[in-house]
Amino acid sequence: MKKIGRLDRPDNFGSAKMFSNPLLERISRTHILVPITLFLGISSVSFYYALTTSIPLGLGVFFVFLGLFAFTFVEYLMHKHLFHMEPDTPLKDKVQYSMHGVHHDYPKDKDRLAMPPFVSAAYAAIFYLVFHLVMGEFALYFLPGFLLGYSLYLGVHYVVHAYQPPKNFFKVLWVNHAIHHYKDPTTSYGVSSPLWDYVFGTLPKKE
Repeated sequence: MKKIGRLDRPDNFGSAKMFSNPLLERISRTHILVPITLFLGISSVSFYYALTTSIPLGLGVFFVFLGLFAFTFVEYLMHKHLFHMEPDTPLKDKVQYSMHGVHHDYPKDKDRLAMPPFVSAAYAAIFYLVFHLVMGEFALYFLPGFLLGYSLYLGVHYVVHAYQPPKNFFKVLWVNHAIHHYKDPTTSYGVSSPLWDYVFGTLPKKE
């Protein structure tokens, strides 16, 4: 797999200009609180409507946690197979760089640690449609858990890049993500949790 990002750069500060059109360049950037607020708002509305269904609350809460757990798996798969897909054609190379390669080149660019709001909203709509197709009304409980997981991922991803690692067990998230960015981008695909890296053997190799 081709390694993305400039691993030879000592600091990776700065920001890339992705579009010559100033409007497109502006909307390609977003503050981290925008998608988090959007996802939490959609989650609240979905949970409100979930309470109006005949689904027992206890079962509904189980589906909330199931959605949260499911997100960690989707996060891992998307990071490994979509964001780090093999750029073996010019189109794939452009798409991969726009989605994720630019983040590896400039990991300290806080305005590109999340997708723009319209992309985030489209994601939420697509996820709901898929969930509703698969599980019907249970999607109203599943979606809040899934989007809560997405919000936690965005929050963790932001603080990992914006702040120094804490002196507690959360430090492993900082260390793993730093290895992913600056040493070996073929490991540590889980950002909010190392669970699936344990399962699939993609944790950083101990030296």
